[in-house]
Amino acid sequence: MLALLKKMLWILVLGFVFLVFFVVSIYYFFALKTNSYIYDDIETTPPKKAALVLGTSKYVSKGKENYFYTYRIRAAAELFKKGKVKAILVSGDNGTVYYDEATTMQKDLIKAGIPSEYITLDYAGFRTLDSVVRAKEIFGIDDYIIVSQKFHLQRALFIAHQKGYKSIGFAAKDIPKTKAAYRMKGREILARSMAFLDLYLLKTEPKFYGQKESVRYKN
Repeated sequence: MLALLKKMLWILVLGFVFLVFFVVSIYYFFALKTNSYIYDDIETTPPKKAALVLGTSKYVSKGKENYFYTYRIRAAAELFKKGKVKAILVSGDNGTVYYDEATTMQKDLIKAGIPSEYITLDYAGFRTLDSVVRAKEIFGIDDYIIVSQKFHLQRALFIAHQKGYKSIGFAAKDIPKTKAAYRMKGREILARSMAFLDLYLLKTEPKFYGQKESVRYKN
């Protein structure tokens, strides 16, 4: 009986070690495969037809400003004003009538000086995979700049490239060495493993597809 318990314990330990190795390897593999496609200087960023802005909540707990959100909006507005993109697709969660990331992003982009006719809303960007795939399948763009923080872009670009899209990333300003940053990057470790499984094992599709929609581009 004791020998059996020891054997089971070793199996559990080895399983845990393998799991940790898998998760860490995937995390750095995503970075290795995508870092050369991520830009943080507006002047050297290649122009594309459109920007895909990945959604997040405008506010965090107790109504405090979410700087991940704020800096994504600023980055997208800068790309448009500098002529790097001719349209902006905002993609976010609209799971309830009380929570609408896409409309909130649209309003703040308009406040930042972007004409509303060049902003298209994707209300079904429930996950990064949904946002990336729907940009092509619903809105007809596969050659675009994804806007988010660098750690998020690595996952988004990996998904995009595995789907055959010609995407690059523009890194919005980060907030390093803060509790929010550590929390987001901790979640990212698991999110990359889930993305890997979605792509290669589960063959996950977006939650919704729906009718195709057109994007209006600035001349």
